[in-house]
Amino acid sequence: MSIEWVNRAIDDLRAWGRAHEVDVDADEVRLLCDYASDYLNVTELGEFTPATFEELLLSIYPRKVIAPPESASETVAAARTLVDFLLDLGEISEERAALMRGALTEIEPEMATALADPANFGMAKSLFSSIGPESLEQSIAIPAGEVPDLGEAPCDCPACAPLPAVRLAPEHELEAALEAVPVLGEARALREWLAERGSTPTAKGRLRVKDAAAAPLPTPSLLWDLGRLRERGAPMDAWASMVEFLVEKDTAGQVTGSAELDEELYDLFDMLYRLQSPVPVTVVGEYLDELLEYERPDVDAALGRLAHCGLVSRSGDAVTLTPLACYGLRRLYLGHGLEAPEAEDLAAADAMGLIEGLLSGMPTELAEEDIQRWLERRSPAEAAAELLSAAGGAPAVARGIAVTIVDRLDSAAESAVRACLDDQELRPHAIHWLTSRGLPAPPLTQEELLWVSVDMLALAMPAAEEDPEIFAENIAASGPPAYLIEEMWRVDHPDVVDVLELLGRSIPDGTLAKAARKAAFKARSRAIGTSL
Repeated sequence: MSIEWVNRAIDDLRAWGRAHEVDVDADEVRLLCDYASDYLNVTELGEFTPATFEELLLSIYPRKVIAPPESASETVAAARTLVDFLLDLGEISEERAALMRGALTEIEPEMATALADPANFGMAKSLFSSIGPESLEQSIAIPAGEVPDLGEAPCDCPACAPLPAVRLAPEHELEAALEAVPVLGEARALREWLAERGSTPTAKGRLRVKDAAAAPLPTPSLLWDLGRLRERGAPMDAWASMVEFLVEKDTAGQVTGSAELDEELYDLFDMLYRLQSPVPVTVVGEYLDELLEYERPDVDAALGRLAHCGLVSRSGDAVTLTPLACYGLRRLYLGHGLEAPEAEDLAAADAMGLIEGLLSGMPTELAEEDIQRWLERRSPAEAAAELLSAAGGAPAVARGIAVTIVDRLDSAAESAVRACLDDQELRPHAIHWLTSRGLPAPPLTQEELLWVSVDMLALAMPAAEEDPEIFAENIAASGPPAYLIEEMWRVDHPDVVDVLELLGRSIPDGTLAKAARKAAFKARSRAIGTSL
């Protein structure tokens, strides 16, 4: 999963590529960095070594990435680009760069062989590929680098589009952040300037025209209003009032520089609040093109002014809400009578609480942060024991989340994982975990192989229902073979009928689809016979 240092690295890599006219495969390099972070504990670019590439491309990639053998050359090319980038940045020496390039030359032919070898997967490769390379992480996060599909403006009806839970920063941090908001500093400076002139407001409390004309700061009327609001109540109450004023009141273009865009700020911020992940500036521009009827404002300039107001922050080519904006918007929603839940800190929860929290849905970075902090509070063995205990008897999706997190742990978790070999549901996953780390493990029986194939497809069902076309493409490319489908009906798994019916609807191959539907009929008949 993507974390902050990876995001920064990819932003810098793209900028480096543009500056040097180098064709950069940013998605492939991101995947290298993500897996290095998740499985090799790499925390910064300078920690890449020849051994890092060897482990990534010959061990982790063949286990985790569904790709044809011929794609090895593309992945190695991306790794070579990363080496050039690291050297140019000064993150590695010439000597280490030479060693890395030599290692990649040796790795390239071996990687193609490793990608084609089913033994590298512990379980049959088709079981993983039928779900897709990111399937086990679907309920936790949006895959790294994926551009949100905004479609139409989100419906603000709470019954149709409930607001997601947000994690709020501690109030003392928010109050401290207020002092760094440029527009609030300007509002204070304007009031000090007026006091020095001995100026007073109008009878209705407005800024006098002559003062606005002589003021040494831009948008003095806006600054006057913000300054007045800031004097009311506690700091965060005043800030909530300011957000309401900026987002909903008639500010006539003083906020963004575009009167039409000022009128649509509620919709823009509602979209950013619901996504809760960095959004490419180009996507924001496309969204505004659909939202606005007449004007086409300068998006960069408008975002710069919103950042000046403390509402958005920009990193490279992406924009996101500030913690202050999240706080203020949540207060705005609550004031409108909408349900605007606050996300609990999952790092403090037990294993079941962590799994349930992730199942409830949350943004990528927030989920990643909670998982990392949850793991930091436990040894690998303790974390594995807690997660696998919570996974026992749980639905397939919950079990999949637990197994996915355990799959991050190194061999220090062996004792806890090995203890699950006596659990019918967890045994196949434990065998895969042990095998993938080169640790002694019993072979999977045919019955266990069938059971885990159903279990992993059951894990994919929510994603398949959400996007059946993508699931169908994955099934067509690398779905379970016919002999497995034909025998799945025998599996004593609670989701076997649903899985077979899903395959019957999704497999493009008419013969295989018919076999799945026939197996589903047998599974239903078997369930009825067992219950009589």
